[in-house]
Amino acid sequence: MSPHPGPNPYGTRQVIGTVRTLLRAEGLNVPLSAIARNCGTTRNFLYQNWKSVTALHLYALQAELADAFATAGRTVPGITKHLTEVVRTIRRHPTTAAVARSSPKEFAAAHTALDGPLVGIATDRIDDLLHPLCPHGGIWGDRALASRPWKILWIARPAALCPEAVGDRLREDTLDSAFTDLLGDLLAPWAST
Repeated sequence: MSPHPGPNPYGTRQVIGTVRTLLRAEGLNVPLSAIARNCGTTRNFLYQNWKSVTALHLYALQAELADAFATAGRTVPGITKHLTEVVRTIRRHPTTAAVARSSPKEFAAAHTALDGPLVGIATDRIDDLLHPLCPHGGIWGDRALASRPWKILWIARPAALCPEAVGDRLREDTLDSAFTDLLGDLLAPWAST
């Protein structure tokens, strides 16, 4: 029997899971003291291991993004349907709405970010999805295909980062349809593969 029942307050999974939960309600306004209190640990411990509250927010957002891709992968087949489901999941996610409310300047910047950890993770996940389109070398086996992840991310952001559309079926359907059509145009050269 473990001398410490329950989750380890010092474990990465516990800390990032707590930050994810807090972000869903408060967006990027979650202070380090609230994270420490909800984890059952201290601010000093969090500073020592994660350096800043911004780093914790980033790890939590990366986990949310990875979860959106994984969830879509379990529920829908095919590249177009998978990416459309990711866009829909991000748009409907409570963290998206909370960040839009709490940090409108940062949220607006996310629409046009050219680099950064979240952009890198998203393009890597899209790379992985496109890999089967070029069986010999994946996306790097075809220069035109290698340019598609960035282009797909560029067209996905307006549809994904639109939490104000949630609940308006017509608006959501329009966003999803526009994304699907643009994605079809981008992937048309590989449609027969």
